[in-house]
Amino acid sequence: MSSSVRPDRLLTQNREMRAIGVWNWTLPALAARLADGRTQVTCPAAGACARICYARNGTYLFPVVKSRHQDNLAFVLDDLPGWEAAMIRELSAPRFTGKFIRVHDAGDFFSDSYTLAWCRIMRACPQVTFYAYTKEVRRFKRLVEPNSPENFLWVYSYGGREDAWISPERDRVADVFPDAEAISEAGWSSQEASDLLAVLGPRLVGVPANRIPHFLKRLGGRRLSEWQAEIDAERRRKRPLRLVHSAPRDFAQRAA
Repeated sequence: MSSSVRPDRLLTQNREMRAIGVWNWTLPALAARLADGRTQVTCPAAGACARICYARNGTYLFPVVKSRHQDNLAFVLDDLPGWEAAMIRELSAPRFTGKFIRVHDAGDFFSDSYTLAWCRIMRACPQVTFYAYTKEVRRFKRLVEPNSPENFLWVYSYGGREDAWISPERDRVADVFPDAEAISEAGWSSQEASDLLAVLGPRLVGVPANRIPHFLKRLGGRRLSEWQAEIDAERRRKRPLRLVHSAPRDFAQRAA
């Protein structure tokens, strides 16, 4: 059992979200080591996105912020039913009626049980609208899409290991672009004016890259989907080599 403190409030607002009336739920980005030594991957489908993740930079690294996000995760891992009940109880406050909740300012739907808990929370709180970016494409197509809560909006976000399961002709999709000009040139719609445009605006969503110099250098003028496609192609290129190297051993085992 974790020794982490249960957060008094589960939902928070940063300056940007407060301006548009949105509340956040946040986990540690990518993965976390908790105070008791446990580790948990929070973004299982992360790919190229992990190399330019805004939530692994700046204020997210402050000890008090990092500890708060770890406490959120520990609550989910140690007592999922208790966390679910606490979230429903908090969302029942009048101040949340008619509001938007962004699920995961950082982190993602890292397990089936956690994803289904969120679906139950959403159905229990019809007075609230929930939205999320996610790279857990296969999990959503299996668990969420067949019977999604009516008050849940989501956008599949490029840059993960499950990009191949995204259908840009049908799905609402988001891609990170080097800048606003690149979004316009591609004919996509930017969500820069309001994060809510990711789920309320046109279906093809362009996100301008954060102006963090070393992240921009890594992005190298590409869209995040293009970078991920390069990574996937390189992985496919190397895979046959591994099969070739293992063939003699397999043959020897069969001969024996």
